[in-house]
Amino acid sequence: MSRQSFHSQFVAQIVSRHFLSCYSTCYSFPFSTLCQCWHTIETVPVKPEQPRRLIWLVDSLVRLTGFPPTVRKKLGFALYQSQIGQRHESAKMLHGFAETVWQVRADDPGGTYRAVYAAQLGQAVYVLHAFQKKATSGIATPQRELNLIRQRLQLARKLAGK
Repeated sequence: MSRQSFHSQFVAQIVSRHFLSCYSTCYSFPFSTLCQCWHTIETVPVKPEQPRRLIWLVDSLVRLTGFPPTVRKKLGFALYQSQIGQRHESAKMLHGFAETVWQVRADDPGGTYRAVYAAQLGQAVYVLHAFQKKATSGIATPQRELNLIRQRLQLARKLAGK
């Protein structure tokens, strides 16, 4: 049996057991409808990485604390994931920088918010900038924000000793 086939059967067994256990607790629902108990099956590393330090540059923390609570929660979780060596689902690499710079975004009825960080500078994650995206230039990051990120990346390099 191939590794992929074994993995597919294993996942199918877990899902079917889970569905049957949920069905027994939510017995008022017929099999054809979805169970009201929503769950996510995630793989957790055996020994998670020790979180790296999070270093906020200039006013990035002040800006992020001014965002709506749901946005703060999502961006905070994304930054935590970068601290433990994972990547958030909304993380995208910003191109045109010497180091790897990541951008995470969170949407809110009030607008789109972004946090930019560098995770591969020494033993810390440097939060370079946090801002609300204005819809003046489509989905592209405005040049003014990119220039600010470049300046703060230079500062992060100095702090990391590179």
